[in-house]
Amino acid sequence: MPVICRPLEMARTMVMNCLASGDKAVDATAGNGRDTVFLARLVGASGKVWAFDIQKCALINTARLLESENLSNQVTLVESGHEHLSHHVEDNLGVVMFNLGYLPGGDHSVFTRPSTTLIALEAALKSLRQGGIVTLVIYSGHPGGKEEEVALLQYAASLNQAKFTVLHYRMLNQVNNPPSLLAIEKLAL
Repeated sequence: MPVICRPLEMARTMVMNCLASGDKAVDATAGNGRDTVFLARLVGASGKVWAFDIQKCALINTARLLESENLSNQVTLVESGHEHLSHHVEDNLGVVMFNLGYLPGGDHSVFTRPSTTLIALEAALKSLRQGGIVTLVIYSGHPGGKEEEVALLQYAASLNQAKFTVLHYRMLNQVNNPPSLLAIEKLAL
């Protein structure tokens, strides 16, 4: 097993260290449901997960996966863009996960955009409990992906260091626009 994790694996490691049974979490980009299932397992039957996606097919895939794992009860699927996160979730979230870009195996003309992702990130940080984290796995190889990455990094770099710790994790020697991880922890005051 490699010592250096890929960005998605690193995000999951961070999340595992932050969530416990009974916690609340958000999968801001449900996609095919793998992160939703991962979060649902961590929060358990007494926890709550909200999973967002604008594509009905993504939510159908996620619902099927949740059902096959017997995890549907603690998850609310939201057919909406993640920029509407604040209208659907409760405060005191332990984790918010984003996998940016487009739906693997889906319509590649539908992808995340900096304008909506920044709104969602801001809402996520407001709803996060102290000690909670937001992870954003940034896939920059799609149209507008580089601009989204730059906008997110600029926003994160501007966060008050007394309130947030920010990490940017990326593979330097990989070709074809490898993903990177942006992780933001809300500090206890």
